Amino acid sequence: MIDPFLYNVPHIDIHGYDRYGAMAIVNNFIDNNLRLDIKKIVIVHGKGTGVLKHTTHKYLKNDKRVLDYKTNNYNDGETIVYLK
Repeated sequence: MIDPFLYNVPHIDIHGYDRYGAMAIVNNFIDNNLRLDIKKIVIVHGKGTGVLKHTTHKYLKNDKRVLDYKTNNYNDGETIVYLK
């Protein structure tokens, strides 16, 4: 089943990046969405070995601009992020 509420949410796909490049892209993506006053975004990191997922969650945990984040219930290769 697909979550219909995530169709119109901005998302970014960081497949294929190393952890440092991916976090630079995530940082810019958060900046851009805050400027547009968007409060909900999706980061697609994939399942794989879990390196990008772990790095993304560690980054989001320490980012003061992030209100909350969680793994998508319908797809554990995505993280839903709520911005302040």
